[in-house]
Amino acid sequence: MIPDFLFAATPHIHFGTGKRSQLSSIIQQYGHRILLVTGGTSFDKSPLCQTLFDELKNQFDIHRVSINGEPSPQQVDDTVAACSAAPPNCVVAIGGGSPVDAAKAIAGLLPSCNSVMEYLEGVGNGKIYSGPSTPFIALPTTAGTGGETSKNAVLSVIGKNGFKKSFRHEQLVARHIILDPELTLSCPAKVTAACGMDACTQLLESYLSRNASPMTDALALSGMQKVARSLPVVISNGASLQARADMLYASSISGLTLANAGLGSVHGLASPIGAYFPMPHGEVCGSLLFEATRLNIESMQAREPDNIGLFKYAEAGRMMSGDNRLDDITARQSLLTLLERWINDFDMPLLSAYGIRETDIPKLIANASSGSMKTNPVTLTDAETRALIQSRL
Repeated sequence: MIPDFLFAATPHIHFGTGKRSQLSSIIQQYGHRILLVTGGTSFDKSPLCQTLFDELKNQFDIHRVSINGEPSPQQVDDTVAACSAAPPNCVVAIGGGSPVDAAKAIAGLLPSCNSVMEYLEGVGNGKIYSGPSTPFIALPTTAGTGGETSKNAVLSVIGKNGFKKSFRHEQLVARHIILDPELTLSCPAKVTAACGMDACTQLLESYLSRNASPMTDALALSGMQKVARSLPVVISNGASLQARADMLYASSISGLTLANAGLGSVHGLASPIGAYFPMPHGEVCGSLLFEATRLNIESMQAREPDNIGLFKYAEAGRMMSGDNRLDDITARQSLLTLLERWINDFDMPLLSAYGIRETDIPKLIANASSGSMKTNPVTLTDAETRALIQSRL
């Protein structure tokens, strides 16, 4: 019997080269005034984005906001306040995960003009969000977070007392998502690598999640197949449109799988690491993924040899190696060998490169995301989590 599950989908996904040309006609469904949320510099450096911007300026009344770095609650609140006198008919995000998450939150708050701190999980005032949201349209220019397909807007305050928390609700999901691989062509190799490792981590962790379902499993395996085929290619040859398309697909699929299945220990630790230290999220994932996978496998073999996670890691190894003939032990080793090679080939940094020290470990463990740690396929002890962090210092 197929087990019971609930799956939250995204209304409209437009995938394909040149699909950005549909943006104007989609916006026209909502009105003339638009808020455009972009990245800090990438949007201005992309010829394709600039051409698209020129087309929009000729047709619509545009107010543009640029997001530098990870979005903060203050940036969201300031933008909502600035737009309150003449609210836009829709919000459009063109950029990476940061502008997409910022735009998602802004769109959700424009009708009420409430502060996002009313709703932010764990640090907000505990108010329950009920909408409505201003129509939101997303055009990602990186392939990593999959934020365009999820209901989570992740906001951060970075520093000693920082946090990285979600504003989350079904009404925040984009009405339309345009996945045009040409928009990712200008993404630099270093950013492409970090984003790709983020997508890979999200797919693997959601596949291994205790809350996984047959639907998230099917999607995650499909995404991992694309990652295995195209992540090394897109880093070495950023002009490969097929590789760019594969990674954009995999990234967006990872947003669906994480939203419906949850994640694991890498993302559990990525939350406090990203809050207290200026380490890009994709680099956190890329740095930790191999060691976290190895630790999960060893812990299950030692304590839970019947854990289905061992079989699923083997399935992932067969999928990513492209060899269905591998036995379970060989398939798991193949997966570990691949992930370890990618850490080296893609120059994933040590945590210490961003100032993380041995003395910081207790704070990271104490503030690890409980949700992601609970959906990890095996419950890790504090000693095991400490060893995971130490392995990447």
